[in-house]
Order: sequence, then C-alpha cells, then structure tokens
Amino acid sequence: MQLIKLDATDSTNDFLKALTRSKQLENFTTVLAQNQTNGKGQRGARWISEPGSNLIMSVLIQNNQVPTKAVFHLNVAIATSLLMVLQRYHIPDLSIKWPNDILSGNQKLGGILIENLIKSDQSWEAIVGIGLNVHQKDFKDLPKATSLYTVSQQSYDIEQLAQEIIAECQANYPNVVRQEVELMWGFYHDHLFRKGVPSAFELPNGQRFMGKILEVTLEGQLVLEDQWQTIRHFDVKEIQLLY
Repeated sequence: MQLIKLDATDSTNDFLKALTRSKQLENFTTVLAQNQTNGKGQRGARWISEPGSNLIMSVLIQNNQVPTKAVFHLNVAIATSLLMVLQRYHIPDLSIKWPNDILSGNQKLGGILIENLIKSDQSWEAIVGIGLNVHQKDFKDLPKATSLYTVSQQSYDIEQLAQEIIAECQANYPNVVRQEVELMWGFYHDHLFRKGVPSAFELPNGQRFMGKILEVTLEGQLVLEDQWQTIRHFDVKEIQLLY
C-alpha cells in the first residue's frame, strides 16, 4: 500500500482522482493530509477540519471484480471497518448513522464519502474519503460534532489510526469481492443509529413526520415505517433524520 502524505490540499478525494488519471496506482493507495481547504461531505456539504488535528484521508479501491450492483457493499465494508478500529480503542457508544456517518452517542466523530467511477467496460473504482475528528476540541457552529479526544480524554497517533483503518478495510474488502457480506451487513444493522426507535424525519420539501428505521437495503436505501404504519424506501438525498 502506497501512502502519500501532504501538508495541505484542497480535497484529498480530488487529489487522488487527479492522480489516478495521470498514472497507474496500486490498490489501496492512500492520500493522508494535515489540512484540506475544500473537503467534501454528504449532500454536497463541506467537511470542515482544524488543520493538523484530525485524520483526513482518501483511499483508492479498484473494483474490477465486483459488479456495479454491489456498490453499497463497499460502503458497508468501509463503515464497519472504521467502527471496528474505534471499538479497539474503547470509544463509547459507537454507531453508524445512515449512510456513512460515525457517531459516539448522538455526536458525529467522522464521516465517509465514497465516489465511484464506473468505466466504459463496467469495471469501477472507488475513491474513499474518510474524515475523523481526533484531537479537535472546538467545534464552533457544529453542536453535533465531537472528537476522539473529547469523548476519551486520550491522545492518538493519527498516522497509526490511518494505517489501522486501511488494514481493516483491506481485510474486509475480499468479502465484497466474493459478495460474502452477511456478517458485515449484520454488524452494520446492529450498529445502525436509531434503528427501531421512533424518530423525526424531514423530506426535501420541508415536510416532517415520525417513523422507525427498519433496515438498509442491499442497494443502500433506507427502509422505515412511518407514523401511519406505511413502509417507505428512501435514497440518500430523499430524506433526513432529525436528532
């Protein structure tokens, strides 16, 4: 695995994408940055991180052997890999907020943004962006954010954390290739934030309603039962969990 360390970049995902266009890279090539000035989050949001305090990295995963219909298996593999590493550090009350946020309690520790590049021959590769709040203490205007240091009062070696997360991803990736994903999905659902708990949701038009999360489908849709006992399916940009 090749590790490329940067002092700063606009986006580790964009840097790695540009690198894949200019040269042949080995699988799991990783870009690790001290600071990024234009990080990306879910729903087009910016990922804001205090320079030098957090883990900011992107990993290239080449998926030539995996059918495109199995894309969300990779999301599950990455999210569970990250959670497994944090469990070894005894970070409390960990969960995965659909689709790819990592929480401690009801506060966000980190997030994952996977950009899939599907080629003309239907093979594909993924740029996996991972942001994890490690030592940051001040989250101005981000009341739902927290860090490993805040929840544990411990300091961490950021590069070692990155290496452990990559190693866990490498260990879980063959399950994606073979599509032997039952155990991963079981872990994902066991740690799915607010699964089975009455919660408030909001649609893009501003309509709000109560419902309970039942599961996430193999295609990555959120399945919930609304307050009228109707089972409904939603894609990522079609609904927001309020908490």
